[in-house]
Amino acid sequence: MSPLIDRKSGKRAVPIETVDAGNMAAAEARLDAAQRQWLASTGFRPKPGALAVLPGGAGEIARVLVGVDRHNPLAALGGLPFRLPEGIYELSADGVFEDRELVVLGWALGAYRFDRYRSYERKPAQLLVTPATIRALQPLIDATFEVRDMVNTPTEDMGPEHLSQAIHAHAEQHKATVREWVGDELLKDNFPTIHAVGRASHRAPRLIELTWGKASNPKLAIVGKGVCFDTGGLDIKPADGMRWMKKDMGGAAHAIALAGLVMKAKLPVRLTLLVPAVENAIAGNAVRPGEVIRTRAGHTVEVDNTDAEGRLVLCDALAYAVEQAPDLIVDFATLTGAARVALGPELPALFTNRDQLADQVIGAAELTCDPLWRLPLWRPYRRMLESYVADFANAGPSRHAGAITAALYLERFVPDNQNWMHLDTYAWNDGDRPAHPRGGEAQGLRAFFRFLSERYS
Repeated sequence: MSPLIDRKSGKRAVPIETVDAGNMAAAEARLDAAQRQWLASTGFRPKPGALAVLPGGAGEIARVLVGVDRHNPLAALGGLPFRLPEGIYELSADGVFEDRELVVLGWALGAYRFDRYRSYERKPAQLLVTPATIRALQPLIDATFEVRDMVNTPTEDMGPEHLSQAIHAHAEQHKATVREWVGDELLKDNFPTIHAVGRASHRAPRLIELTWGKASNPKLAIVGKGVCFDTGGLDIKPADGMRWMKKDMGGAAHAIALAGLVMKAKLPVRLTLLVPAVENAIAGNAVRPGEVIRTRAGHTVEVDNTDAEGRLVLCDALAYAVEQAPDLIVDFATLTGAARVALGPELPALFTNRDQLADQVIGAAELTCDPLWRLPLWRPYRRMLESYVADFANAGPSRHAGAITAALYLERFVPDNQNWMHLDTYAWNDGDRPAHPRGGEAQGLRAFFRFLSERYS
């Protein structure tokens, strides 16, 4: 059931008014005497998240007041679809926010439930909106739900072959072309690090490439880390570190959803989507600490730690993207716990080799309430990845600056003249927040889509 209903349906809706200290008096003045008495008796104060359901003369719900933070429109209604009784509501014209689209988007995102393996007794409440609002928001809602569904799905049902199926579904919808390298085909066509990480799994590693758009348009490459489960390899994770590693393909989920948005919007680009899809498993043929791999780009890499596998699968994909000389490469990855230590779970770490690109995407992030924070490519830290037997290592003995050193590793595969952006995302909500239910999450998706829409409009 869609969380949004077209206003043309003519259905009756209960108005919801957003209030804070600045407009509370005006909101009260619009109530009748009985409703004002009801409000006073409940002790309602217009603090963010506070809710007042006001009765009408016949005992029906006549109006809803919700306390909001005017600086966080996405959260304003984001907790209401399951707090309010089932029914149809609409956002009152009398309220805090002038720009209502983000408020409506928050409602829709808060109505999400992952129901693949269980059913829920109640449905979310629905919001009545204009047809134009639905047209503007539905692609973003669908893309966000796609990311959440993919990240929430356990690995048995979201392995490398399932990522391939998701990409093929987009290709069929948008008349794109898909090419894949599976198993030993990766070695034959020179993708050695992808093969090395995934070879120990009972599911063959693969690289999936989708291409779409006119060849004469600017080339855009989107790359997503598709580690469908990460045991850590022979440098095995402890149980608590492995528990949620079904989400380690969150970068791929973002890349697939963003590519879908680009194609649906028909942006004038020549799109290449690249997803290296593997399981980092343990078996007799698992890659060992201390091994040296010659990558697609020709660099030799010492495997200092098999749990730093994401950068290994990405480096061959990035090298392949660079060969196409695109206008821009964007990669998404659930790459480091260090980024979460530095910025917490809600703020993805952005790295780029162009200040102008950083300014543009962070500006888009602010406009879409989809926050990002830039961290530096501090090149003196390359010394932390030094190897005495290879050009460099995939990790090192120091735990300092882990998100930066991971990004610096990836940067070694991107020439100085190539525009490149890397997002180290958590792709997860540890608990419920308004508009952000627990589980898989799209972080940076709206920001990057707006940025790309502006860059290629």
